[in-house]
Amino acid sequence: MVMFDAGEILFRRGLLDREQLEKLRTQSSGTGLVGAAIGQGMVEEEPALRALGEELGMDFVDLRNVEVDLELIKIFPQKLIYRHSLFPLSRFNGSLTLATSDPLDVYALDEASAATGLTIVPVVAEKNEIARLTKKHLGVGSETVEGLIAAREDDDEIQLLEDLEVDGSELSEMAQEASVVRLVNEILVEAIDSRASDVHVESQATGIVIRYRIDGILHVQPVPPEINRFQAAIISRLKIMARLNIAEKRLPQDGRIKLKVHGREIDIRLSVIPMIHGESLVMRILDKGAMKFDLQGLGMDPHTYNLFSQLIRLPHGILLVTGPTGSGKTTTLYSSLLEIRSPENKIITTEDPVEYQLDGINQIQVHSKIGLTFAHSLRSILRHDPDIVLVGEIRDQETAENAIQASLTGHLVFSTLHTNDAAGAFTRIVDMGIEPFLVSSTVEGIMAQRLVRRLCAECKQQYTPAREDLPRDFPWEDLGGRPLYRSVGCRTCRNVGYLGRMGIYELLVTDEEIRTLAHDRVSTWDIKQAALKSGMRTLRVDAWSKAIEGSTSAEEVLRVTKGDRLA
Repeated sequence: MVMFDAGEILFRRGLLDREQLEKLRTQSSGTGLVGAAIGQGMVEEEPALRALGEELGMDFVDLRNVEVDLELIKIFPQKLIYRHSLFPLSRFNGSLTLATSDPLDVYALDEASAATGLTIVPVVAEKNEIARLTKKHLGVGSETVEGLIAAREDDDEIQLLEDLEVDGSELSEMAQEASVVRLVNEILVEAIDSRASDVHVESQATGIVIRYRIDGILHVQPVPPEINRFQAAIISRLKIMARLNIAEKRLPQDGRIKLKVHGREIDIRLSVIPMIHGESLVMRILDKGAMKFDLQGLGMDPHTYNLFSQLIRLPHGILLVTGPTGSGKTTTLYSSLLEIRSPENKIITTEDPVEYQLDGINQIQVHSKIGLTFAHSLRSILRHDPDIVLVGEIRDQETAENAIQASLTGHLVFSTLHTNDAAGAFTRIVDMGIEPFLVSSTVEGIMAQRLVRRLCAECKQQYTPAREDLPRDFPWEDLGGRPLYRSVGCRTCRNVGYLGRMGIYELLVTDEEIRTLAHDRVSTWDIKQAALKSGMRTLRVDAWSKAIEGSTSAEEVLRVTKGDRLA
């Protein structure tokens, strides 16, 4: 048998110099040397695999552009897929084309030939592309379901930051089995790698369903049907990780998991609710390493940003950010605080929960069960000599009264409300029992916001819209004959057509006319009309401008916003 030296091949091809080669040889050999070279950034994976493939007479294939014969997956032994990172592509006249990321592992190819009875035609492909195909067609966690707990390089890619407490029960022991631990870890890592904000683990009549919320939209995650046998163990494992009572299956529970994944700290908020077919879980993923609090980078147009930038620097008053859950209110508030943070002012927040820890800002975690509510903590904050205060949410009359009192005594107060638009905030606070003259004299500005998905820059497609395809409020005069863009889908965006999100904003600045209207308890409609006359742009108008500039699509605007009612 001809022996090949992977290091010498890369050296001859000019991909490694002699010094790099000698350094790598002290660490590993064979294909392990190639993996080490790739891992240390000495060589890119594709040119390295191409060089090895050419030396061995194997073609290199880009699996992104290859059609897979799905029938082969049913007959090819799955253990070979996971153990040797192989993937069957096509079959012709007794030959099986097999993708491998390790062209020197002839024993794996021999094992595949013996198991299938076919002549193996190996082709070389990137390891992460083989893994992508495996997850796509066999589902997340299928390796663990098969019980293949083979050693892998990324065994330590997920690390718990808190010790677990187990009670020694049978259910607890089952949840601690290596295969269950691996399965749960893979579900979490895949969610984090997919930029998911939430993971839904749902117990249904047909078994367990896993869905990831990515850019605000839920996507069903393919999983093997055998995962249903692990349903109780998966739920118990997650409850143990969140330090919850695994024996309690009749009442809702809330917990928290602290992880380190790929070297980044991840905070997960777990909610467990009993359903008719068993417990269902929702995990909110807070990826501290991936968050960037940059007010200018949130998507505000220059005019809105300049106005809002002035408001957050006022000496006193109340600034409100409104919108439904998951509309980016917290990100806007945190970004605002970081923009005005300085050694000369003291900022204190009271939140439920504290989602991200910010340097230079004093943060309080609300604990309603022991009486530390927003209102109670806010009263204490005012005795702590703050300059700027953030109240996570104004939920009741007491909190609203304390926030107004704080603004009247010379503090700048940030908070959030759940209203559909900016003008509705005045009515909402008055409905809580606050006198209109107090609301009108303290509220300086209200920012309503939503999040729309950004079109993937790699695959978005321009087109010329027809008038009948868009609603009456579309600003054709602003389009000026330019094209719009629509989603297509590619590998970069996982065939969704969108990648990431941006904010759309409606900023109402309280001028004297609006103060008078709010004082007189006029309707939200009248306040909105006055704000529009003063130059306020509605959410819908801001969203259309994002579509015209090519950042999002018309379909996304229609999905997220409601048409403005004409006067």
